[in-house]
Amino acid sequence: MKTIISADRLNTVEEYYFSKKLKEIAEMNAAGKNVISLGIGSPDLPPSEETIKALSQSAGQSDTHGYQSHIGIPELRKAFASWYKRWYNVELDSAKEIQPLIGSKEGILHISLAFLNPGDEVLVPNPGYPTYTSVSKMVGASIKTYDLNENNNWQPDFEALEKTDLSRAKLMWVNYPNMPTGANGSLALFEKIVTFGKKHGIVIAHDNPYSLILNEKPLSIMQVEGAKDICIELNSMSKSHNMPGWRIGLVVANSQFIQWILKVLSNIESGIFKPMQLATVAALNNSDEWHHKNNIEVYSNRRKHAEVIMERLDCIYDKNQVGMFLWGRIPDHYKGSEELADKILYQANVFLTPGFIFGSKGERYIRISLCCNEEMLKEALERIDKISS
Repeated sequence: MKTIISADRLNTVEEYYFSKKLKEIAEMNAAGKNVISLGIGSPDLPPSEETIKALSQSAGQSDTHGYQSHIGIPELRKAFASWYKRWYNVELDSAKEIQPLIGSKEGILHISLAFLNPGDEVLVPNPGYPTYTSVSKMVGASIKTYDLNENNNWQPDFEALEKTDLSRAKLMWVNYPNMPTGANGSLALFEKIVTFGKKHGIVIAHDNPYSLILNEKPLSIMQVEGAKDICIELNSMSKSHNMPGWRIGLVVANSQFIQWILKVLSNIESGIFKPMQLATVAALNNSDEWHHKNNIEVYSNRRKHAEVIMERLDCIYDKNQVGMFLWGRIPDHYKGSEELADKILYQANVFLTPGFIFGSKGERYIRISLCCNEEMLKEALERIDKISS
């Protein structure tokens, strides 16, 4: 029999770090280790009662279980448009400028397939979300990293970018509030990014799932005048509405960009379960009080414990970070972030994320997720104290 081999594209990527590590942690837990995971940003609290009630009521109806339109029900698109107006003061045409997604992570693939030809260059931040790189490679694009520097508040160095050959650059990934660093965005930064994209004819893809977490002034790149001409923005229900497993997100852009993305999406998936869409409408109407309690108060209290853990590990961090993680620079005596993370995992049974997985600029950093209750954070600190004493 002829030997079966995988597609060449699989040679360009590795299994996702968290996929591998979580299997290892499962084995540790099966052996009685009881690992406390401070790694992944998966909210541990439930969505609002209204959201769950809407899902339950709709799922109990006999006419809600069929295939749905790829563009989503009108109620959902209108609710997304109202949400953007409420939180970002951005006007969107619900019929033409919004596309619901089965999670924004899938949107990274849809956007890449819609805009990139083999050989096109993609500008990817370093450090940055690994999926930007892996998906770009899988569609045959070339990666052109741009460094984010702590001394520049983790913003792109536009002067350095202007000195590079951008003739093949087609798409640029940006992400503020930034993951993994927690650096916040600003309208001034977004204006620079939009101007850069227009100057060079580079589509700007802004990944914006963290804007409501520990952040009193959420921003969208679409607030910049003329942004729709060149920008695409991904957003998600996962972080801001405690719905990570529900897999609901959206992409906003001009009508032409949305049509190109829809052409890809409609050949990959078959619509979103209607009760999920109706529940998302309810979630998008959560009160300001719900958002403040769940996205500000809860994470603020947890953040205090995460800061103590960073200090116990002699890590340096910026108190102005936003989002659901805490990013800290490790002491010089460690070879790299994986050495420290593995030490804490194997000796204290606490899982922290090593920064190297986000690129070379993350090698000297670790990340703590705030998606863990205060009691578990306290327990993690006690475990770390025992191996540090």
